[in-house]
Amino acid sequence: MQQPGRRRNWTLRGGDTYTELGGATQKCEFDEGLYINPGPWRIPYHHNGLLAYCKRLGVRLEPFQQINHNALLHSTNAFGGKPQRVRHIKTDFQGHVSELLAKVTQKGKLEDAVTREDQEILLEALKSWGSLDKDYAYVKGMTSAEFRGFEKDPGGGLGAAPVPGDPIGLSDILKSQLWGDMANYALYEFQTTMFEPVGGIDMIGKAFAKEVGDLITYNAKVTKIEQDDKGVTAFYEDTQKPGTMQQASADWCVCTIPLTILSQIEINVGGPMQAAIEAVPYASSVKVGLQFKRRFWEEDDLIFGGVSYTNLPITQISYPSTDFNTTGKGVLLGCYTWNGPNSYEFTSLAPEDRVKRAVEYGSQIHPQYKDEFENGVAVAWHRSPFTLGCAGDWTEEKRKEHYDNLCQIDGRIVLAGEHASYIPAWMEGAILSSLDAITRLHQRVLAG
Repeated sequence: MQQPGRRRNWTLRGGDTYTELGGATQKCEFDEGLYINPGPWRIPYHHNGLLAYCKRLGVRLEPFQQINHNALLHSTNAFGGKPQRVRHIKTDFQGHVSELLAKVTQKGKLEDAVTREDQEILLEALKSWGSLDKDYAYVKGMTSAEFRGFEKDPGGGLGAAPVPGDPIGLSDILKSQLWGDMANYALYEFQTTMFEPVGGIDMIGKAFAKEVGDLITYNAKVTKIEQDDKGVTAFYEDTQKPGTMQQASADWCVCTIPLTILSQIEINVGGPMQAAIEAVPYASSVKVGLQFKRRFWEEDDLIFGGVSYTNLPITQISYPSTDFNTTGKGVLLGCYTWNGPNSYEFTSLAPEDRVKRAVEYGSQIHPQYKDEFENGVAVAWHRSPFTLGCAGDWTEEKRKEHYDNLCQIDGRIVLAGEHASYIPAWMEGAILSSLDAITRLHQRVLAG
């Protein structure tokens, strides 16, 4: 079978094998119908280029749950290590801040910034936004419970009256630092609605391949790219027949090879583009998929999709947005690191140890892990042989110096990919950069 590590937009399913740099080979043991997306896994609603291709190519989409108010926020340094519900932290923090601002507003301390008429409107807004009572206080009661949830939910029959819960104190929330994770739900790129392809992210690649399959040469390891004033020639090795060298020539070349790999390939481009190719490091990222005997996060914790965040090295747990409320097994994204010490440490481990660590850490959030875990797979992107990293990791300084040079047409070669965009790590960046590259190339050909 085609080794999946040669691309980033791929899906691991039961029976798949993956060999990383260093030779460690994993065989995915997921049950039929279960999978993990080691690379891209979600599509924001404003990624119009990708969505347009999905529509044109018939790729079915389903909602991806980013925010789930019943998911968890966790820190080993707060609340005795006990995870807290997103809805509690969000509502209580919002409520306490609203009460403080209401007090200042009532005391007439905002005249220089807000007119008296607007202060009255502001008080009403704070009462609504912060779920304050008639005295503009954020307290235990039915008003706050309508937003944060109940200690005992409304029921039916005798004893069915709801019981509101006690809000968490403002000082406890501030010291917990859990409010910092709320940004992961509010960022533009993560706002509702997000999507995922039905059946796995590789459905997008398969749809493209169906349209242009006869034009694709698989198992081709490019070793050199040459150009002159008449055309471009790529030299490559057939990895299924090591040592077998071949070449392909064309008038022009749109090169989408990751810069981590391209910087190691002989390519005769000008100094500015060569410097740009060599200037961009790639982010370190690790993902771990874990299969469990049952969907305990739904059955026990009422978490249907969404993401829980933690200060543990796994950083987050993402629950599947598919097959809700069904019996049987399920796969969680049990670890997703991005740059920094956690990524480097996980990358240094053998795949089986990455899985073991993910289970150990995850059990601090979901104690069911230990009894329900069956098997897992772990992908460390810096050990992916044909990418050597997750995505271009630009800095503002590097962009100012190299970005435009990277995107220029150099002779008969133009580069494209997420690294040649302002949307690194997203499929949309790759698509938009490619459309821009071929548009400029087309205009140059016509002008020439």
